[in-house]
Amino acid sequence: MTTRPLEATEIAQHAVLESRPLVVAVGGDGTLNEVVNGFFRNGAPLPTSSKLAMVPLGTGGDFRRTLRIPGDPKQAIDVLRSGLVRRLDAGCVTFQTDDGATAVRHFINIADAGLGGDVVFQMGNGTKRFGSAAYKIAAGRALLGYKNKPMTVNIDGSTHELPKAQQVVVANCQFFGGGMQMAPSASPTDGVFDVILIKDAGKIETMRGMNDFLAGKHLDQNNPKIELMYGKRVSVSSPEKVRLDIDGETGGFLPALFEIQPGAIEFVTPR
Repeated sequence: MTTRPLEATEIAQHAVLESRPLVVAVGGDGTLNEVVNGFFRNGAPLPTSSKLAMVPLGTGGDFRRTLRIPGDPKQAIDVLRSGLVRRLDAGCVTFQTDDGATAVRHFINIADAGLGGDVVFQMGNGTKRFGSAAYKIAAGRALLGYKNKPMTVNIDGSTHELPKAQQVVVANCQFFGGGMQMAPSASPTDGVFDVILIKDAGKIETMRGMNDFLAGKHLDQNNPKIELMYGKRVSVSSPEKVRLDIDGETGGFLPALFEIQPGAIEFVTPR
């Protein structure tokens, strides 16, 4: 049991350094993110024979959807016994902290800059007590107060100037925000990020399109305000203050550099 933020990272790191056979994150996506970070130090994977697994017990449950990890804890425990070990990619993000310093954090699911950062900030302001409705409540609050901001995005050396952007999503897996299939083609084993640029989308437009995001159909609509790209190294900056979301947790501000680390972690998945 954890008693404070980041304690799961410390517990996991001790186990990883001892090469315990299996390190299991029991909780939601935030707990998983802390445990994932226990497999790394100074931006690099720790040498270990430890494998990572997950028993979902949390608010969002987004990461498990891509790998089809059962939401039922008893079924998820069965995966620990009979599952398949696969090497998954991890993301490494270098970003600016509240006090202007530079920090490094790893993620295994999805990170983004913009509206998503404000949503998880709202989640941290007491919204989680609403349980499964938490993401919808936080998203509504964040959207009402959010103003699209200029962002500069560089993907593998190619620069894209966005005069106004709602968010830039850097996806290793498919789902975030409590079930939205933001990156329907993303795979944590292909060695690249799916990068979704959501440009100057308005509030009403976003609310009307929510069902498309939930179903993963937003990329099929030929919407000029939504663009899918692929890359291994993604930098995002803005002249304004833009919050980050890292695996559903608050993660500082832009500027940020997102880098893929292919096959960085061994994970026990359903067969």
